[in-house]
Amino acid sequence: MSDYRTVKALKQLDKDLAVPFRGIFLLQKKTTKTARNGNPFLSIQVGDAGGSFNANCFGDSAVFAALDPAEEGSIIRLSGTTEYYNDRFSPRLQAAEPITREEAEAEGVLGQLVETPPESEDELWAHLEDAMAAIQHPQLRETVQRVFEEMGDRFRVCPAAVNMHHAYRNGLLEHTVHMVRAARALLPLYPEVDADLAIAGILLHDIGKLDEYEGDFAAKVSRIGTLQGHVVIGFRIARKAALQAKLNADLTERLEHIILSHQGEKEWGAAAMAATPEAVFVSMVDNLDAKMGMVQRVLRNAPEGEPFSDYLVGLQTRVLLTPPEKN
Repeated sequence: MSDYRTVKALKQLDKDLAVPFRGIFLLQKKTTKTARNGNPFLSIQVGDAGGSFNANCFGDSAVFAALDPAEEGSIIRLSGTTEYYNDRFSPRLQAAEPITREEAEAEGVLGQLVETPPESEDELWAHLEDAMAAIQHPQLRETVQRVFEEMGDRFRVCPAAVNMHHAYRNGLLEHTVHMVRAARALLPLYPEVDADLAIAGILLHDIGKLDEYEGDFAAKVSRIGTLQGHVVIGFRIARKAALQAKLNADLTERLEHIILSHQGEKEWGAAAMAATPEAVFVSMVDNLDAKMGMVQRVLRNAPEGEPFSDYLVGLQTRVLLTPPEKN
């Protein structure tokens, strides 16, 4: 039996003990920084399907030498000792070694490296196809279908973010389907919102992320993602499909506006503030599922017995992990 520990297993160890460990993880993020003494060090984030942790690798260490040339998304074998800093798991690393996909598979850990949603990809995709087919307006439905006929295979596996919400394989698919489900529950309360336009906008709101992100095991922002961002990329994709489907000018503009405004605030990346009933609706549903997605993820990855999660930047707080007492 392998002695490699997962992230979740490491975080369940006694915090007061310094426990030696070995593990195989993905190098999810790597940043080179400079210490106060002028020496370089690496700040890394590594993880597997059950979570992640951060650690520092200082310039005079063997770990730094091993990981400095490694790219984000690499599979690495680590050994070290468990340690906490400010109540946050931050192990002291002693050795590191990039390994191949084949080596990880031979060790029996490849399947536990990549996080995926609780629902299967095929089940989520079936829900998305149902949502497309339910759009009543023929040209609006065709617009959405044209996009997914061209980009569907990539959409199925793309994450919804690098770090914030649904930041894992199939995450964008899960996020979009959850938004559709939430929208269908809420639409009867808001008859002012055109259901066809809202659902079409939800299905396409993050389509630009297919070009904004790149990478197999760990997503990072691409060149075009840096220069344009998914809002602008998505706007162009939707416009092309709308022209091909001969969608009328008014619906095209309204669909584009949903994509341009769905981020909610300009400082969050929106190109415009939501100014139609459908755009306001979609941006609010997007914000709801993004935040609840963070909650769902931290609850399912929580180490047993922990009362609170680590600090979540997207929620600006830690999450209480224990269920309500209803005795």
